[in-house]
Amino acid sequence: MNSENLELFETEYKAGKYAFECGQYRRSLQHLETAREHINLNSRLGGEIQIWLVTVYQAAGKLQEATTLCKQLTRHPSLQTRQQAKRILAILEAPVLRTRPEWLTKIPDLAEISESDAKDRRGSGIVSQVKSPPAKLKTPKLEVVDPTKVNTKDNQFVWVALVLVILTLSGLLWLS
Repeated sequence: MNSENLELFETEYKAGKYAFECGQYRRSLQHLETAREHINLNSRLGGEIQIWLVTVYQAAGKLQEATTLCKQLTRHPSLQTRQQAKRILAILEAPVLRTRPEWLTKIPDLAEISESDAKDRRGSGIVSQVKSPPAKLKTPKLEVVDPTKVNTKDNQFVWVALVLVILTLSGLLWLS
């Protein structure tokens, strides 16, 4: 693989991943398929890009293509790619659970909205008032204590606690 192919691969691969993360699955699919043409499919990167393609196929609603490619990847030379393909294949082939309509939230399809159209990027038109920062909480000032006024007289607490521990232990030994 020459450096020109590697650069083209990296450019298309990054563009495909970015498009996927933006929800533009068709564009992501085009970039990733172009990147796949410029890499050895049996390499680790070849397996990685094909795993991405499976994900994009699934997101784009092309479950048959995703399943077919995933089955092929279960025989890939890279152990990591094989393991990922097996996990994804289990998800793809899992039975679809029935759901009630009231359990679901309908998400609008934003595929028709272009990023460059200014009217689609507008806000609600409501201008919010800038709030002033909250007032700082008053922290209590620490008093400086004069060491000569501190009571340092021994109050025999340690000796009382030690006697109680010895009595408790001897009582336990005597009862057992």
